[in-house]
Order: sequence, then C-alpha cells, then structure tokens
Amino acid sequence: MSSHHNITGTIAPVNFTPSARLAGILRNMSHTARNAVDKPPPAPWRESFLTHLTSHMQSPEFVLSTLHEAPAGSPTPYVPHARFCIFRGMWATLPENKHNDAPKNPRVYESDMPTFTSDVRMEKVPEIFGSSAGHATHREQASGSGGGGAVEAVWWIKDVMTQWRFKGTAFVIAPDIEGDENEKEGSGVRTVKSELGKRMRESEEGKEKENEWSWNRELTGHFGNISPGMRGSFKQPPPGRPVSEPYNDKDERMGEKVMSLDDTVARKNFRVVVIRPDEVESTNLSDPESARRQVYKFDPSSGGWSHEETWP
Repeated sequence: MSSHHNITGTIAPVNFTPSARLAGILRNMSHTARNAVDKPPPAPWRESFLTHLTSHMQSPEFVLSTLHEAPAGSPTPYVPHARFCIFRGMWATLPENKHNDAPKNPRVYESDMPTFTSDVRMEKVPEIFGSSAGHATHREQASGSGGGGAVEAVWWIKDVMTQWRFKGTAFVIAPDIEGDENEKEGSGVRTVKSELGKRMRESEEGKEKENEWSWNRELTGHFGNISPGMRGSFKQPPPGRPVSEPYNDKDERMGEKVMSLDDTVARKNFRVVVIRPDEVESTNLSDPESARRQVYKFDPSSGGWSHEETWP
C-alpha cells in the first residue's frame, strides 16, 4: 500500500517541483484517501456475517474457489480449484491481537472485503492473476501486487445452519505495495490501490488521520497477527514440489517458528489476499418450512447493495 491517501486518482498539477519525499507522500495519498471519501454506509449483510463468524465459528475456515487454466484440449478454458482458507478479518480493520507487536494503522478506513493470507508459491496466487483482465501467463508475473481474478468463497456456519457465499474478484498485496520513494509504482500496485480503494470508506474516528495510514503497515500487521508457527510455514520448501527434488535447505525447512516480523524469507513469500465481493448470498436452512436465501448485489453506480429474497 502506498502510504497514505487516495484510493484511485491522480494528483492535480502543481507549479513547483516537489522533493522526493513530498512526491512519495503525494503518491501514497493519491491511492487511498480520495477514493475513500463520502462512501455509503456498511453493507447490509456485514453485521450478520461477522456475528456468525465471531460467535458461531471456533475457527472461521471457508472454501475458496479459483480458476485454474485447463489442460490442453479441454472444452473449457478454466477448471475450478478449491481449498480451505482462514478468514483474517475485513480489509483495513485488522483484528485485535494482544500477541501482535507490529505497528498498527490508525482506524482510518474500513471495508466490506474479506481477507486471507497465502504463500505466493501456492497455486491460488497465479490463478488469481491468470484469470484476471491482465491474463498473466507466467508465475513471475504473479510475484508482486495485483490480480483481479474471479473467486468464490463459501462459509458454512453449522450452529445457525447458514451458508454464506461471496462472489467477486481477488487482489494480492505483496511487499512492493509501497516501494522506494523514488521508484515508479508498477501497474499491479496501481490496480490494487485503485480497485480496493473504491470500496474503502473513511471511519468516523479516522478523520484527519489519512496521512498516518500505510498499506505496508497493514500488510505487516497481518503477518504479525498470525502465530509464529504459521509465519514459519512461509519458510517451508516450495509447496507442491516433489520431496525428491532439491530445494534451498539452508533457508527453507519444515516446522520452523518465526518470531520476527522481518524474517527475509518468510516475508518474501507472505501475501495478503483481499476479496472484493460483487454478490453475497446468505442461505438460512435452520427451519425447513421457512428456509430462504438472501441475495445482495453491489451497484457500482451508487456504491450500495440491492437485496432480494429467494427460495433456497
């Protein structure tokens, strides 16, 4: 995340040449704050969804489906890939964790976009890039921030017999989200800040603090919010590689615990993925006679959500 403001936009021309530091601040602001101004209220499904996860799930696992390039000769261009992930809170509102020593952003923004973490070497990351408008074809093209591929995420909350389904696109946040002040932002970074910024709204307590908010600080905060053992998983040998093949056994090993927030190998592989939902469904099956599905669809023109009740 470039450090501060706008979520989308460009900077108005000025009649002087700013210093490198000021230029960096302006660049950061241009990708967060201006997009997050005058946003509509929270999504109508948000409170119920978060209550179900926090009150009725010991661990908020969900199934994430992505699109994987189909084998040659397949009648369809993509095939689905599904796996379990852990919900890590809504983007820009990092869950509290007394064991997390990472510097925290002030509560400047909030959103209705679920997050999870991933190792960049996992298949889901290149799948998110490969099924996006950019159609990345090589794994190297998925090494930084970017993405925008189609995903679905499904939670089953057994205690209340309710299924939640999120349909939308996913964006990957990598260490390049805030580069050097003198570096030009890449297209992937600009895409992430623009597309996520459109759905980030300023919180009441965040007024006048936009310049204190940093994309990279939020990324580091997510790394600090996971356990040392989970941090160590980002130093394991390459996922999916046969154990008979050589690997970097000096830096990569199983079962390691990482206490530092700055471990070079782990941070290189660590990613936060943000789901930007366009449609959300809640299906309550607790009573067979009154079971219903609530369907919410995002309207880009108004920034609000439509609602329709259907048979399950």
